[in-house]
Amino acid sequence: MPPTLHLLTTAFLLLTVHFPATKAVADLPEFREAPAFRNGKECVKPNDDSIIHVAMTLDATYLRGSIAGVFSVLQHATCPENVEFHFLATGRRAELRRTVAATFPYLNFRLYHFDTNLVKGKISSSVRSALDQPLNYARIYLAELLPAAVRRIIYFDSDLILVDDVVKLWNTDLNSHVLAAPEYCHANFTYYFTPRFWSNPNPRFPAAFEGKSPCYFNTGVMVIDLDKWRAGRYTEKLERWMRVQKRYRIYELGSLPPFLLVFAGNVEGVEHRWNQHGLGGDNVEGLCRDLHPGPVSLLHWSGKGKPWLRLDSGTPCPLDGLWAPYDLFRHAPLFSDS
Repeated sequence: MPPTLHLLTTAFLLLTVHFPATKAVADLPEFREAPAFRNGKECVKPNDDSIIHVAMTLDATYLRGSIAGVFSVLQHATCPENVEFHFLATGRRAELRRTVAATFPYLNFRLYHFDTNLVKGKISSSVRSALDQPLNYARIYLAELLPAAVRRIIYFDSDLILVDDVVKLWNTDLNSHVLAAPEYCHANFTYYFTPRFWSNPNPRFPAAFEGKSPCYFNTGVMVIDLDKWRAGRYTEKLERWMRVQKRYRIYELGSLPPFLLVFAGNVEGVEHRWNQHGLGGDNVEGLCRDLHPGPVSLLHWSGKGKPWLRLDSGTPCPLDGLWAPYDLFRHAPLFSDS
C-alpha cells in the first residue's frame, strides 16, 4: 500500500473508532439570593464563645433541601451572624461553594471534603438506596473532619427546616453525655434490628443494651460534644458495629442502627419539638403524615417523601406547604421573552 493511502486509511479508522460516552454531569440547581440577616442589638460580637456551629451535608440530590434548611436557621436566629456552618461534600466542592456563596453572600461557612474511602467496605445495602450513600455516614466522622477548636456541633439533616431560634437547641445541657437528641421511648426498639441480631448466640449483641433503657432517637438532629466524642473514640465504636453488620446482617436502616447500638440509653433527651420527624412518610411509600402532638420548633421530612419533589410533581402533602416558603430554588420561567 502506498504511504499516502496508508496514512489516509489509518486516519479514517481513528475517526470511526467509537469511544465510550462519558456520563453527563447535571448542572447544580440555581437559587435566588437570600436577604442579608444581621445580628440584633442584644447579640455579642462573634467570638469563640458565641459562635454556634452547625454541620450539614451538601450534594446535588439534596442541595435544594440543604439550602432551605440554612435559610430557615438564619431567618429565625436572633444572632444569625454568630452561626457558622460546616458543610461536608464528597465531590463538586468548587461548584457547591460557589452556589452557597452566591445564595448566602454573608454566610459564615466552611466546606470540607468527605473521603468516601473512609466508609469503603463498611456500608451494607438497606431498605432505601438513599440510605446507602457514603455521605449519609459523614455524621460519624465529624470529630475527625472538623478542627479541634470546634468543641460542640449541631448536626442537621438536609430535609428539615427550623421555625425557632437555633440558640435554644445549642444551649442544651448535655450534662455527662456525649450526645443529645429527642428520644422516643414508646417506639418498638426491636424493629430497628433483624431477628439475626436478637437470636445470635454472640453475647456481644445483647450486651450492647445491658443495664440500659434504650430509646429510639433520630440522628437527623443531634447536639454533640466533640471533645467527649474524640476522647471516647466513638467513631471507632460506630465503625466496629458497621463491620459486624457486614458479617452478620443485623440491621437494615443505614447509618441509624450503629448510633442506637452505641448511644441508645445514654442520650441526653431534648424536647420533641426539636425534631418533628417522619414527615416524609416511611422508607418505602413516603405517604403523607401529620405532626406529632405538641409544640414545633423543627420540621423534619425524614422518610422517602421529600417536600420539593412532591411540590414539583403537583401532589404535595398538606405539611409540605410549611416547607415551601424557605425554598429559594430558581424555577424556570413559564414564558420565554422570545
